[in-house]
Amino acid sequence: MRQISVRQMRAMIGKLGELVEAEGELIVTRRGVPIAKVVPLGGARRMPSHAALRASMPLLGVPTEALVREDRDGR
Repeated sequence: MRQISVRQMRAMIGKLGELVEAEGELIVTRRGVPIAKVVPLGGARRMPSHAALRASMPLLGVPTEALVREDRDGR
């Protein structure tokens, strides 16, 4: 994450896309105070892996389809 001033952003407006790709995200400041965040669209964020969460969950020993069927029949 890189901080740039409004003046710097205006000077680099032609290469702003390349800068965002290289840095990931930019914080735009005015007189040292953050006023905006520029982030790339799509592709930059990866979907988190939930493998650790799934591994920590206990197995029920009963197929989920049986639980759903039992719940539906009980209604």
